[in-house]
Amino acid sequence: LQNVRIDPNSISFNMWKDIPVPFYLSVHFFEVLNPKQVLQGAKPVLSQRGPYVYREYRYKTNITFHDNGTVSYLEYRNLFFQPDLSNGTEEEYIVVPNILMMGAAVMVEKLPNFLKILLSGALAGLKQEAFMNRTVGEIMWGYEDPLIDKINMLVPGLIPFKGKFGLFMEFNNSNTGLFTVNTGMKDISQVHMVDSWNGLKKVSYWRSNECNMINGTAGEMWPPFMSPTSLEFYSPDACRSMTLVYERSGKFKGVPTYRFVAPKTLFANGTDYPPNEGFCPCMQSGIQNVSTCRLNAPMFISHPHFYNADPSLVNAVKGLHPSKDQHGLFLDVHPMTGIPMNCSIKLQLNLYIKQVSGILQTGKIKPVVLPLLWFAESGSIEGSVLTQFYNNLVLIPSLLEYLQYIFLGLSVPLFISAAVL
Repeated sequence: LQNVRIDPNSISFNMWKDIPVPFYLSVHFFEVLNPKQVLQGAKPVLSQRGPYVYREYRYKTNITFHDNGTVSYLEYRNLFFQPDLSNGTEEEYIVVPNILMMGAAVMVEKLPNFLKILLSGALAGLKQEAFMNRTVGEIMWGYEDPLIDKINMLVPGLIPFKGKFGLFMEFNNSNTGLFTVNTGMKDISQVHMVDSWNGLKKVSYWRSNECNMINGTAGEMWPPFMSPTSLEFYSPDACRSMTLVYERSGKFKGVPTYRFVAPKTLFANGTDYPPNEGFCPCMQSGIQNVSTCRLNAPMFISHPHFYNADPSLVNAVKGLHPSKDQHGLFLDVHPMTGIPMNCSIKLQLNLYIKQVSGILQTGKIKPVVLPLLWFAESGSIEGSVLTQFYNNLVLIPSLLEYLQYIFLGLSVPLFISAAVL
């Protein structure tokens, strides 16, 4: 119990502070093969590209212990491209939706017609089209676009950023917010449980108290002596808490584990799963509207390839092949300590596109939730850390148990002899 607390004197403290597990971020893009036909109302045909793999380093700073048994910290992520593990380079070009243009078009749909006419004229003047051909590096880390300044001038406040735009600009060399978690010094059953995030006990993105609650841990470790039921964690990337459910017991390189996976209700809509009504307005089950925490852009998250989603989402495009093995997320956790041994967290980012009256560049696009990319954050304990884990938690306890039976066996004849005498 002493060694799983967040305490500078505990064995697990350095593992918690500077995670020794090698994490990798693998990104798969969906290239649109028929952009001209999509503009005329055809079904999008997609081709998966990648993976583009990045080594992810995590470390904590500003670690501050508080008198109430909690500790605050900022965790930073640094990403470095790994050409030898990738199927492609960051210099490769990919045809994807013009995220800024298509997102802005849907966002201004209900605004006065004169604003839409101005925007449409600006798009034409800047030669903006519904689909763009850019490099992987530009889409990931940012590209300069005069459309950003034009939108800020025409509709101030519509997009609260300037300069470059990239899907992962805020992911690299940045922190996930100020977490305050329980140290377990007062109550070991609460160790790693989130007390607040950015000073908040709950967020305000959603429409119900239940959906806004910050539950579970920060997703790194859990309290010891886990039961085979469920686990929870708060994900700043998904803007919500997530609950995974127990699937089966197993072993990771000899270490006992519980495997937890996402239930089918994780991204279900409010009709299929009423507790999720707070995440609405909803569309089909299997996608979650995250526009309220993504600058009001028409963005949705889901499992990759719409795994566990309404079949209509898969059928609305061509090129998706959902499967549990490739697209299901999982966590393998050592139940005695609550430390993950092996994990792969997978999410897909989607953009809702459609024809918008008054925006000529949207053509005759039929409404569709179009996959942009999916990514997996994966890691497993290995090397000297795994050896130490195995020796302390598997080998030594097994030897002690074995010796216990030997001593018990030796004590029986001695007891009999003493009784006879």
